[in-house]
Amino acid sequence: MKIKSIICVLLCLLLLASIITVLVPQEQANAATVKYGSSGTLVSKIQRKLKSWGYYTGAVDGVFGSKTLTAVKYFQRTNGLTADGIVGRATASAMGISLSSTTTSSSTSSDLYLLASCIYGEARGESYTGKVAVGAVILNRVKSSSFPNSIAGVIYQPGAFTCVSDGQINLGTNDECLKAARDAMNGWDPTYGCLFYYNPSTATSSWIRNKTVVTVIGSHVFC
Repeated sequence: MKIKSIICVLLCLLLLASIITVLVPQEQANAATVKYGSSGTLVSKIQRKLKSWGYYTGAVDGVFGSKTLTAVKYFQRTNGLTADGIVGRATASAMGISLSSTTTSSSTSSDLYLLASCIYGEARGESYTGKVAVGAVILNRVKSSSFPNSIAGVIYQPGAFTCVSDGQINLGTNDECLKAARDAMNGWDPTYGCLFYYNPSTATSSWIRNKTVVTVIGSHVFC
């Protein structure tokens, strides 16, 4: 009798486990780890974190390649984690990021904050329209096939923005720059599709000065 009861309990547990497996959303299961071959905004976030801490020297392009793998292992070894190159819950927690399936809104927030931080670093002394214009240039590059296809990828492209080169990207942002970033993301483009801008009083590149000028907003020439 006891054996039958035990068997019944085991069968019930197996049935329950099967039901739970079916009910777990696929995207939640997929979000359990980020590893070699993964891509997307979450990978960009991991790359940004590792880059800011000095573990990663590659491009923030949202693609989990060999350089990202090496950087993750380096981070794991330094922090006493299993150095398998896989960003699971323990590694993600150490990095201060979430792997939950509800990362869509947080990813959008992360992009907004990064865009606003770049605007702050590049144009905090400009008019509000000038701030939106800098954000619009970044988003125009995201849309262009000539540039990386993510906000992080564009901003951290080597040599693309002075505020990244001199570290001002890490100063944070303010409410006005956040609002400007949001307006740019919502489609306001005072530059009419420009991919470049420069300050004629400080620019040293003759190459960019040969670009066709579309508009001038404050101290920036958009081309």
